[in-house]
Amino acid sequence: MQKLKVLSVFGTRPEAIKMAPVIMKLQQQSDLFISIICVTAQHREMLDQVLELFNIKPDIDLDIMKHNQDLWSLTSDVLLKMKDIYQNINPDIVLVHGDTTTTFAASLSAFYSKTPIGHVEAGLRTFNRYYPFPEEINRVITDALSSFYFAPTDRAVENLQKSGITNGIHKTGNTVIDALIHTVDNHAYNLAQLGLNPGLKTILLTSHRRENFGEPLHNICKAVKVLVEQNKDIQVVYPVHKNPNVQSTVYSELNNTDRVLLIDPLNYVPFVNLMKSSYIILTDSGGVQEEAPSLGKPVLVLRDTTERPEAIESGTVKLAGSNTDKIVKNTQLLLDSDYEYEKMAKAVNPYGDGLAAERIVNVLKEQLLIPLY
Repeated sequence: MQKLKVLSVFGTRPEAIKMAPVIMKLQQQSDLFISIICVTAQHREMLDQVLELFNIKPDIDLDIMKHNQDLWSLTSDVLLKMKDIYQNINPDIVLVHGDTTTTFAASLSAFYSKTPIGHVEAGLRTFNRYYPFPEEINRVITDALSSFYFAPTDRAVENLQKSGITNGIHKTGNTVIDALIHTVDNHAYNLAQLGLNPGLKTILLTSHRRENFGEPLHNICKAVKVLVEQNKDIQVVYPVHKNPNVQSTVYSELNNTDRVLLIDPLNYVPFVNLMKSSYIILTDSGGVQEEAPSLGKPVLVLRDTTERPEAIESGTVKLAGSNTDKIVKNTQLLLDSDYEYEKMAKAVNPYGDGLAAERIVNVLKEQLLIPLY
Protein backbone atom coordinates (compact mmCIF):
# COMPACT_ATOMS: atom_id res chain seq x y z
CA MET A 1 0.00 0.00 0.00
CA GLN A 2 1.33 3.41 -0.94
CA LYS A 3 1.72 5.76 2.00
CA LEU A 4 1.25 9.53 2.00
CA LYS A 5 4.45 11.42 2.81
CA VAL A 6 3.57 14.36 5.06
CA LEU A 7 6.24 16.90 6.01
CA SER A 8 5.35 19.11 9.00
CA VAL A 9 7.41 22.31 9.34
CA PHE A 10 7.39 24.61 12.35
CA GLY A 11 9.80 26.67 14.42
CA THR A 12 8.26 28.27 17.50
CA ARG A 13 6.65 27.05 20.70
CA PRO A 14 3.09 28.07 19.72
CA GLU A 15 3.44 26.28 16.39
CA ALA A 16 4.75 23.16 18.10
CA ILE A 17 1.88 23.13 20.59
CA LYS A 18 -0.71 23.44 17.84
CA MET A 19 0.97 21.01 15.44
CA ALA A 20 1.61 18.34 18.09
CA PRO A 21 -1.95 16.91 18.00
CA VAL A 22 -1.78 16.61 14.19
CA ILE A 23 1.62 14.92 14.32
CA MET A 24 0.43 12.49 16.98
CA LYS A 25 -2.61 11.57 14.85
CA LEU A 26 -0.38 10.99 11.82
CA GLN A 27 1.97 8.81 13.85
CA GLN A 28 -0.93 6.76 15.17
CA GLN A 29 -1.75 5.85 11.55
CA SER A 30 1.72 4.88 10.37
CA ASP A 31 0.16 2.30 8.06
CA LEU A 32 -1.21 5.21 6.00
CA PHE A 33 1.22 8.07 6.55
CA ILE A 34 4.95 8.68 6.57
CA SER A 35 5.20 11.57 9.00
CA ILE A 36 8.39 13.64 8.69
CA ILE A 37 9.06 16.50 11.08
CA CYS A 38 11.26 19.49 10.29
CA VAL A 39 11.86 22.22 12.87
CA THR A 40 13.58 25.47 12.03
CA ALA A 41 14.13 26.30 15.72
CA GLN A 42 13.19 29.94 15.14
CA HIS A 43 12.75 29.81 18.95
CA ARG A 44 15.22 27.25 20.28
CA GLU A 45 14.76 26.74 24.01
CA MET A 46 10.99 27.29 24.12
CA LEU A 47 10.47 24.98 21.14
CA ASP A 48 12.50 22.16 22.71
CA GLN A 49 10.34 22.22 25.83
CA VAL A 50 7.22 21.42 23.81
CA LEU A 51 8.90 18.74 21.72
CA GLU A 52 9.89 16.95 24.91
CA LEU A 53 6.40 17.28 26.42
CA PHE A 54 4.65 15.71 23.44
CA ASN A 55 7.49 13.25 22.78
CA ILE A 56 8.08 14.62 19.29
CA LYS A 57 11.48 13.87 17.78
CA PRO A 58 12.30 16.00 14.73
CA ASP A 59 13.75 14.22 11.74
CA ILE A 60 15.35 17.48 10.59
CA ASP A 61 16.51 20.37 12.79
CA LEU A 62 17.70 23.47 10.92
CA ASP A 63 18.73 25.18 14.18
CA ILE A 64 18.62 28.66 12.66
CA MET A 65 18.09 30.74 15.80
CA LYS A 66 20.59 33.59 16.20
CA HIS A 67 20.86 36.17 18.96
CA ASN A 68 18.60 39.17 18.28
CA GLN A 69 17.90 37.91 14.73
CA ASP A 70 15.98 40.16 12.35
CA LEU A 71 13.23 39.28 9.88
CA TRP A 72 15.46 39.55 6.83
CA SER A 73 18.01 36.98 8.00
CA LEU A 74 15.35 34.70 9.46
CA THR A 75 13.28 34.68 6.27
CA SER A 76 16.25 34.08 3.98
CA ASP A 77 17.63 31.30 6.18
CA VAL A 78 14.35 29.37 6.19
CA LEU A 79 13.68 29.97 2.49
CA LEU A 80 17.06 28.72 1.36
CA LYS A 81 17.47 25.81 3.78
CA MET A 82 14.01 24.44 3.03
CA LYS A 83 14.89 24.24 -0.68
CA ASP A 84 17.19 21.28 -0.07
CA ILE A 85 14.70 19.65 2.29
CA TYR A 86 11.92 19.67 -0.29
CA GLN A 87 14.19 18.45 -3.06
CA ASN A 88 15.61 15.59 -0.97
CA ILE A 89 12.37 14.42 0.65
CA ASN A 90 9.87 15.19 -2.11
CA PRO A 91 6.84 15.17 0.22
CA ASP A 92 3.28 14.72 -1.01
CA ILE A 93 2.23 17.68 1.15
CA VAL A 94 3.84 20.08 3.60
CA LEU A 95 1.89 21.19 6.68
CA VAL A 96 2.59 24.61 8.19
CA HIS A 97 0.86 26.43 10.98
CA GLY A 98 -0.42 29.91 11.62
CA ASP A 99 1.47 33.11 10.96
CA THR A 100 5.15 32.92 11.90
CA THR A 101 8.07 33.83 9.68
CA THR A 102 8.91 30.12 9.55
CA THR A 103 5.41 29.47 8.20
CA PHE A 104 5.64 32.14 5.51
CA ALA A 105 9.19 31.32 4.36
CA ALA A 106 8.67 27.53 4.41
CA SER A 107 5.48 27.98 2.37
CA LEU A 108 7.19 30.18 -0.21
CA SER A 109 9.99 27.64 -0.52
CA ALA A 110 7.42 24.85 -0.90
CA PHE A 111 5.64 26.82 -3.60
CA TYR A 112 8.91 27.23 -5.50
CA SER A 113 9.36 23.46 -5.33
CA LYS A 114 5.72 22.91 -6.43
CA THR A 115 4.91 21.07 -3.22
CA PRO A 116 1.25 21.31 -2.08
CA ILE A 117 0.79 23.22 1.17
CA GLY A 118 -1.73 22.56 3.92
CA HIS A 119 -2.22 25.59 6.18
CA VAL A 120 -3.31 24.70 9.70
CA GLU A 121 -5.18 27.63 11.32
CA ALA A 122 -5.86 29.30 7.99
CA GLY A 123 -8.06 32.35 7.41
CA LEU A 124 -7.31 34.53 10.45
CA ARG A 125 -7.29 38.26 9.69
CA THR A 126 -7.11 41.68 11.33
CA PHE A 127 -7.12 43.40 7.91
CA ASN A 128 -4.32 45.67 9.12
CA ARG A 129 -1.05 44.70 7.47
CA TYR A 130 1.06 46.15 10.28
CA TYR A 131 -0.93 44.74 13.19
CA PRO A 132 0.15 42.23 14.23
CA PHE A 133 3.50 42.69 12.52
CA PRO A 134 4.70 40.70 10.63
CA GLU A 135 2.11 38.00 11.36
CA GLU A 136 -0.78 39.48 9.40
CA ILE A 137 1.09 39.48 6.09
CA ASN A 138 2.70 36.11 6.89
CA ARG A 139 -0.72 34.46 7.13
CA VAL A 140 -2.16 36.29 4.09
CA ILE A 141 0.73 35.17 1.89
CA THR A 142 0.66 31.63 3.28
CA ASP A 143 -3.04 31.37 2.44
CA ALA A 144 -2.32 32.66 -1.08
CA LEU A 145 0.25 29.87 -1.55
CA SER A 146 -1.70 26.99 0.00
CA SER A 147 -3.90 24.28 -1.50
CA PHE A 148 -5.56 23.05 1.71
CA TYR A 149 -7.00 25.38 4.34
CA PHE A 150 -7.74 24.04 7.80
CA ALA A 151 -9.83 26.91 9.16
CA PRO A 152 -10.66 26.93 12.88
CA THR A 153 -13.96 28.85 12.74
CA ASP A 154 -16.79 30.02 10.50
CA ARG A 155 -15.25 33.51 10.45
CA ALA A 156 -11.96 32.12 9.20
CA VAL A 157 -13.83 30.26 6.45
CA GLU A 158 -15.60 33.50 5.45
CA ASN A 159 -12.30 35.41 5.36
CA LEU A 160 -10.83 32.87 2.96
CA GLN A 161 -13.88 32.94 0.72
CA LYS A 162 -13.93 36.74 0.64
CA SER A 163 -10.30 36.71 -0.50
CA GLY A 164 -11.31 34.66 -3.54
CA ILE A 165 -10.39 31.18 -2.31
CA THR A 166 -13.13 28.73 -3.26
CA ASN A 167 -11.54 25.27 -3.04
CA GLY A 168 -9.80 23.27 -0.35
CA ILE A 169 -11.37 24.98 2.69
CA HIS A 170 -12.19 22.74 5.66
CA LYS A 171 -13.56 23.97 9.00
CA THR A 172 -11.83 21.88 11.67
CA GLY A 173 -11.77 23.81 14.95
CA ASN A 174 -8.44 24.84 16.45
CA THR A 175 -5.80 22.25 17.31
CA VAL A 176 -4.75 24.30 20.34
CA ILE A 177 -7.86 23.01 22.13
CA ASP A 178 -6.76 19.45 21.34
CA ALA A 179 -3.35 20.20 22.88
CA LEU A 180 -4.87 21.94 25.89
CA ILE A 181 -7.26 19.09 26.71
CA HIS A 182 -4.49 16.52 26.30
CA THR A 183 -2.22 18.47 28.65
CA VAL A 184 -4.81 19.23 31.33
CA ASP A 185 -5.92 15.59 31.37
CA ASN A 186 -2.43 14.13 31.55
CA HIS A 187 -0.09 16.58 33.26
CA ALA A 188 -0.54 18.24 36.67
CA TYR A 189 1.91 20.77 38.13
CA ASN A 190 2.48 22.11 41.66
CA LEU A 191 2.30 25.89 41.26
CA ALA A 192 3.64 26.50 44.77
CA GLN A 193 7.15 26.21 43.37
CA LEU A 194 6.57 29.42 41.38
CA GLY A 195 6.33 31.40 44.61
CA LEU A 196 2.68 32.41 44.30
CA ASN A 197 0.65 33.34 47.37
CA PRO A 198 -2.40 31.00 47.44
CA GLY A 199 -4.36 33.59 49.43
CA LEU A 200 -4.31 36.15 46.61
CA LYS A 201 -6.15 36.31 43.29
CA THR A 202 -3.67 35.73 40.47
CA ILE A 203 -3.58 37.83 37.32
CA LEU A 204 -1.51 36.18 34.61
CA LEU A 205 0.21 38.60 32.23
CA THR A 206 1.94 37.74 28.96
CA SER A 207 3.15 40.28 26.42
CA HIS A 208 5.76 39.74 23.73
CA ARG A 209 4.34 40.95 20.39
CA ARG A 210 6.59 43.17 18.31
CA GLU A 211 3.92 45.86 17.98
CA ASN A 212 3.98 46.25 21.78
CA PHE A 213 7.74 46.85 21.97
CA GLY A 214 8.63 50.25 23.40
CA GLU A 215 5.95 52.64 24.65
CA PRO A 216 3.01 50.17 24.53
CA LEU A 217 4.85 47.72 26.80
CA HIS A 218 5.81 50.57 29.14
CA ASN A 219 2.10 51.46 29.33
CA ILE A 220 1.16 47.85 30.10
CA CYS A 221 3.71 47.76 32.93
CA LYS A 222 2.38 51.03 34.33
CA ALA A 223 -1.12 49.53 34.37
CA VAL A 224 0.19 46.59 36.39
CA LYS A 225 1.66 48.98 38.96
CA VAL A 226 -1.66 50.80 39.30
CA LEU A 227 -3.62 47.57 39.68
CA VAL A 228 -1.45 46.12 42.46
CA GLU A 229 -1.51 49.48 44.28
CA GLN A 230 -5.33 49.65 44.07
CA ASN A 231 -5.98 45.99 44.92
CA LYS A 232 -4.17 44.48 47.90
CA ASP A 233 -5.79 41.09 47.27
CA ILE A 234 -4.16 40.43 43.88
CA GLN A 235 -0.79 39.29 42.59
CA VAL A 236 0.47 39.53 39.03
CA VAL A 237 2.71 36.86 37.56
CA TYR A 238 4.52 37.61 34.30
CA PRO A 239 6.56 34.93 32.49
CA VAL A 240 8.90 37.32 30.68
CA HIS A 241 9.79 36.48 27.08
CA LYS A 242 13.50 36.08 26.33
CA ASN A 243 13.47 38.78 23.64
CA PRO A 244 15.79 41.62 24.80
CA ASN A 245 13.20 44.20 23.75
CA VAL A 246 10.77 42.67 26.24
CA GLN A 247 13.27 41.95 29.01
CA SER A 248 14.77 45.44 29.14
CA THR A 249 11.40 47.19 29.39
CA VAL A 250 9.74 44.82 31.84
CA TYR A 251 12.62 44.61 34.30
CA SER A 252 13.21 48.37 34.24
CA GLU A 253 9.51 48.99 35.00
CA LEU A 254 8.44 46.12 37.27
CA ASN A 255 11.48 44.63 38.97
CA ASN A 256 11.06 44.59 42.78
CA THR A 257 7.41 45.71 42.54
CA ASP A 258 5.39 44.30 45.45
CA ARG A 259 3.13 41.37 44.47
CA VAL A 260 4.48 41.29 40.90
CA LEU A 261 6.38 38.10 40.08
CA LEU A 262 8.65 38.27 37.06
CA ILE A 263 9.58 34.72 36.13
CA ASP A 264 11.30 32.93 33.27
CA PRO A 265 9.14 31.64 30.40
CA LEU A 266 7.35 28.48 31.47
CA ASN A 267 7.12 25.09 29.87
CA TYR A 268 3.69 24.32 28.50
CA VAL A 269 2.58 22.12 31.42
CA PRO A 270 3.18 24.71 34.17
CA PHE A 271 1.82 27.45 31.92
CA VAL A 272 -1.44 25.58 31.29
CA ASN A 273 -1.78 24.92 35.01
CA LEU A 274 -1.03 28.57 35.73
CA MET A 275 -3.78 29.63 33.32
CA LYS A 276 -6.14 27.20 35.02
CA SER A 277 -5.41 28.68 38.47
CA SER A 278 -5.50 32.35 37.40
CA TYR A 279 -8.44 34.65 38.03
CA ILE A 280 -7.93 36.96 35.04
CA ILE A 281 -5.52 36.78 32.09
CA LEU A 282 -3.97 39.82 30.38
CA THR A 283 -2.24 38.89 27.13
CA ASP A 284 -1.25 39.87 23.60
CA SER A 285 -0.87 36.19 22.67
CA GLY A 286 -3.12 34.67 20.03
CA GLY A 287 -2.98 31.17 21.47
CA VAL A 288 -3.93 32.27 24.97
CA GLN A 289 -7.05 33.97 23.55
CA GLU A 290 -8.10 30.55 22.29
CA GLU A 291 -7.01 28.42 25.26
CA ALA A 292 -8.09 30.38 28.32
CA PRO A 293 -11.85 30.39 27.55
CA SER A 294 -11.81 26.59 27.64
CA LEU A 295 -10.61 26.93 31.24
CA GLY A 296 -13.30 29.48 32.12
CA LYS A 297 -10.91 32.43 32.42
CA PRO A 298 -11.76 35.98 31.27
CA VAL A 299 -9.15 37.34 28.85
CA LEU A 300 -8.26 40.99 28.27
CA VAL A 301 -6.27 41.36 25.05
CA LEU A 302 -3.45 43.90 25.17
CA ARG A 303 -3.89 44.86 21.53
CA ASP A 304 -6.12 47.25 19.60
CA THR A 305 -7.22 44.64 17.07
CA THR A 306 -7.35 40.85 17.00
CA GLU A 307 -7.47 38.27 14.25
CA ARG A 308 -9.67 36.24 16.58
CA PRO A 309 -12.92 38.27 16.67
CA GLU A 310 -15.00 35.16 17.41
CA ALA A 311 -13.83 35.28 21.01
CA ILE A 312 -14.93 38.89 21.36
CA GLU A 313 -18.31 38.12 19.81
CA SER A 314 -18.84 35.13 22.10
CA GLY A 315 -17.92 37.22 25.15
CA THR A 316 -14.89 35.24 26.31
CA VAL A 317 -12.41 37.98 25.35
CA LYS A 318 -12.36 41.78 25.46
CA LEU A 319 -9.93 44.19 23.79
CA ALA A 320 -8.08 46.35 26.32
CA GLY A 321 -5.35 47.71 24.04
CA SER A 322 -2.05 49.04 25.39
CA ASN A 323 -3.44 52.20 27.00
CA THR A 324 -2.74 52.26 30.73
CA ASP A 325 -6.09 53.71 31.76
CA LYS A 326 -8.08 51.34 29.55
CA ILE A 327 -6.25 48.27 30.88
CA VAL A 328 -6.81 49.37 34.46
CA LYS A 329 -10.49 50.16 33.86
CA ASN A 330 -11.29 46.83 32.21
CA THR A 331 -9.36 44.78 34.76
CA GLN A 332 -10.84 46.63 37.70
CA LEU A 333 -14.34 46.00 36.37
CA LEU A 334 -13.73 42.24 36.44
CA LEU A 335 -12.27 42.46 39.93
CA ASP A 336 -15.19 44.51 41.26
CA SER A 337 -18.20 42.98 39.50
CA ASP A 338 -19.12 39.32 39.94
CA TYR A 339 -21.70 39.74 37.18
CA GLU A 340 -19.18 41.01 34.62
CA TYR A 341 -16.72 38.31 35.65
CA GLU A 342 -19.18 35.43 35.35
CA LYS A 343 -20.47 36.75 32.04
CA MET A 344 -17.01 36.29 30.52
CA ALA A 345 -15.99 33.18 32.48
CA LYS A 346 -19.08 31.19 31.46
CA ALA A 347 -19.23 32.19 27.79
CA VAL A 348 -18.82 29.34 25.28
CA ASN A 349 -15.40 28.95 23.66
CA PRO A 350 -15.85 29.27 19.87
CA TYR A 351 -12.61 27.50 18.99
CA GLY A 352 -13.57 23.88 19.06
CA ASP A 353 -14.10 20.60 20.83
CA GLY A 354 -10.68 18.97 20.83
CA LEU A 355 -11.17 16.99 17.60
CA ALA A 356 -9.48 19.37 15.13
CA ALA A 357 -6.43 17.18 14.51
CA GLU A 358 -8.62 14.18 13.74
CA ARG A 359 -10.57 16.23 11.19
CA ILE A 360 -7.36 17.45 9.54
CA VAL A 361 -5.95 13.95 9.18
CA ASN A 362 -9.28 12.71 7.82
CA VAL A 363 -9.13 15.40 5.12
CA LEU A 364 -5.65 14.25 4.12
CA LYS A 365 -6.91 10.69 3.82
CA GLU A 366 -10.02 11.61 1.85
CA GLN A 367 -8.47 14.22 -0.43
CA LEU A 368 -4.97 12.84 -1.03
CA LEU A 369 -4.69 9.21 0.07
CA ILE A 370 -7.90 7.61 -1.16
CA PRO A 371 -7.55 9.00 -4.72
CA LEU A 372 -4.23 7.07 -5.00
CA TYR A 373 -6.12 3.74 -5.09
